[in-house]
Amino acid sequence: MKENNLLAELAAYLFAASSGDTGRTPSERELAEHFSVSRGQIREALAILEAMQIVERRAKSGIYLTTRQASVDAMALFARAGVPLDPIQIYETVELRKIHEIKAAELACGRATEENYERLREILRESEGRLEAGEGIAREDRDFHLEIVRATKNSVFHKVCSVYYVMGEQRLPIYFQDPERGRKSHAEHLQIFDALLKRDGNLAQALMSAHLQGVESYWKGLIQGRAGEAGAKLEQV
Repeated sequence: MKENNLLAELAAYLFAASSGDTGRTPSERELAEHFSVSRGQIREALAILEAMQIVERRAKSGIYLTTRQASVDAMALFARAGVPLDPIQIYETVELRKIHEIKAAELACGRATEENYERLREILRESEGRLEAGEGIAREDRDFHLEIVRATKNSVFHKVCSVYYVMGEQRLPIYFQDPERGRKSHAEHLQIFDALLKRDGNLAQALMSAHLQGVESYWKGLIQGRAGEAGAKLEQV
C-alpha cells in the first residue's frame, strides 16, 4: 500500500473505530493486522498523523484522536479520506481563505504576467460554456481563484490556498448546483478579472471581499441550520 493511501485510509479508519467517549483507537498491532502491513509501517504513519495533530500516542495508554487540534493539512487529509469535517472548523477555514485571497488579489495586480491573464481568460470562457450548457462551475471556480493566487508568484501561498479547495471539493459542486449562484459568481469573476487587468489593487481587493462574502454566508447558514436541527431534536426528547 502506498504511503499516501495508507495515511488517508488510516485517518478514516481511526476516526470510525475510535471510542466515542475517550477517543482511544485500536492498537498498533490491531491496525497492522487490519491493513495487512507491518507494525513499522503503522508506526511511521502514526508519527506523521501525530505531527499533523490528528492523534496522540500516550505511553502505556494507547493512541487517541486529537482532531480538534488538527492542522489545516490534516483537515485536507480528512477531506480526501471522506472523513466528516467539523462544520465550524470549515467555516473558520473559509474565513481564513477569504483573508488570504483578498491579499492575493492585491498582489496579483502587481505581479500577474500575460500568461496568468491568458489562463484566467481561458477559465472564464470555460465557465461561460458550462453555464450555457446548464452545468455547474465548481472546477472553474477553483481554477480561477487558484490562478489568481498563482499570479502572486509565491509558491508557498499557492500551496496553502490549494489546501482550502481540497477541503471543500465535496461541497463545492453542491454549492454550484444552483444555476443562479453560478451565473452570479461568473459575473463577479469577470469584474475581478477586469480589476486585475487594470492593475487596480484596491478595487480587486474590494471585489474579492464582496465575492467571498457569499461563500462565508453560505457556510454560516449551514452551521446555523444544523444548530437549529440539534435544538429541535433536544426539545423532542
